[in-house]
Amino acid sequence: MIQTDILIIGAGPCGLFTVFEAGLLKLHCHLIDALPQAGGQCSEIYPKKPIYDIPAYPTILAGELVDKLMEQAEPFKPGFTLGERAEEIEKDEEGQFILTTNRGTKHRAPIIAIAGGLGCFEPRKPPVPGLDQFEDHGVEYIIKDPEFYRGKKVVISGGGDSALDWSIFLADGVASEVTLIHRRKEFRGHLDSVQKVMDLASAGKIRLLTDSEVVEAHGSGSLDSLKVKHKEGSLQTIETDHWVPLFGLSPKLGPMADWKLNITKNAVEVDTFDYSTNIPGIYAIGDINTYPGKLKLILCGFHEATLMVQSAFKRIYPDKNLVLKYTTVNGINGF
Repeated sequence: MIQTDILIIGAGPCGLFTVFEAGLLKLHCHLIDALPQAGGQCSEIYPKKPIYDIPAYPTILAGELVDKLMEQAEPFKPGFTLGERAEEIEKDEEGQFILTTNRGTKHRAPIIAIAGGLGCFEPRKPPVPGLDQFEDHGVEYIIKDPEFYRGKKVVISGGGDSALDWSIFLADGVASEVTLIHRRKEFRGHLDSVQKVMDLASAGKIRLLTDSEVVEAHGSGSLDSLKVKHKEGSLQTIETDHWVPLFGLSPKLGPMADWKLNITKNAVEVDTFDYSTNIPGIYAIGDINTYPGKLKLILCGFHEATLMVQSAFKRIYPDKNLVLKYTTVNGINGF
């Protein structure tokens, strides 16, 4: 059985940053993730996606961010159980949590931090007839490596940050042609990204179609064209090599749904004082949690992790005084 101070479910950015914050308090962490490597969605789904809202980094690729977080966590020697899904949680006679994975690996800790991102997830697929025949033959729901689209005609659908960011990235000398299609005029992404897309569209580097949606996909063996319906009813055919519908991920909590946590719309309810759940000793940070005013940003998850470990320390050591120290004064070795 693996014993630790904080058992972290999810080895994405928030889980990895928790290792650092806990290490400053001399708390040891062990991370569990169903994926075969650390990094969560940043490693598995979009390692080459640029991220623009990490402090001190005007832009950083998702995979590079994971590498930096791993480097930051390394001095505190976290443990990892990868390629296994957290399945069951129970308490022993000493009040410690016993977590068992789908492969039977048992872990024991006084604190559990759920940092599972969106939980188990799958891409939301548009209701286009016969779409499945083009999957991996011109239709992709995730961009893992932008070089795959080098010199190709690419159509992206969606109105969120992923659709905007990838359109901007691919239009910068990667794809030969980029078309962004959104069914509304207004976008849900960052205003700065929206403005960049508008500027690129004005410069002729992105073909922007709003109030429009793809209704048909055509090709012999692989995708070669899409039929787009505009709001006023007209139809337009666009020749393309790839169509990437980026409509987000459909979250599924999986076994977590049976852990007697308070859940609203596939997210775990928490108290914003310390991001604790309704079960004492279990916390939830990052995209998996919900509270009034919640923003699903990595930056916010880092903040949640910082406050969570302070509370965890007090639960583990109720008789010890916790004095906030600054890394600028103490350095890492001073903790």
